[in-house]
Amino acid sequence: MTRFTQAELEAARDRLVPDVVADGLRVLFCGINPGLMTAATGHHFARPGNRFWPVLHLSGFTARLLKPAEQRELLSYGLGITNVVARATARADELSAEEYREGVRLLADKVGRLAPRWLAVVGVTAYRAAFDDRKAVVGPQERRIGDTRVWVLPNPSGLNAHWTAETMAEEFARLRLAAED
Repeated sequence: MTRFTQAELEAARDRLVPDVVADGLRVLFCGINPGLMTAATGHHFARPGNRFWPVLHLSGFTARLLKPAEQRELLSYGLGITNVVARATARADELSAEEYREGVRLLADKVGRLAPRWLAVVGVTAYRAAFDDRKAVVGPQERRIGDTRVWVLPNPSGLNAHWTAETMAEEFARLRLAAED
């Protein structure tokens, strides 16, 4: 993993990180917005300690543990990654309510165009904020975007102590099984 100075990470602020998407995905994973490490590397979920990639493998979505730099390989599994808000920040609380509203509008357009089977929002707190659904819990949601079903997953950040990698992998595996039907 390349090491970045704080100045280099701050220079990555507000950079846009390209989506990893294609038409007709089984699952389109959606973060709230890229962190500075993701912006600096150009790879989603790049911060050391983020458990997205290990949990994706533990849950059976991928045959092996992928590195963030291998994110394009997700497409071969029918998986992709996007964000509600494209702008990179150090913390999600740096985003405005207007950015969330506009991000959800753009996400709905993207989902409508790409038509994934499932949109998997990574982080229940992020989902509640972005989709203005204060009572949402982890798991499948009633909400649909066109024909796309929505599932909320736990946040894989290393700061999320409420979920272990193993319990997260169980929830990701529930989604994987639903996406195979």
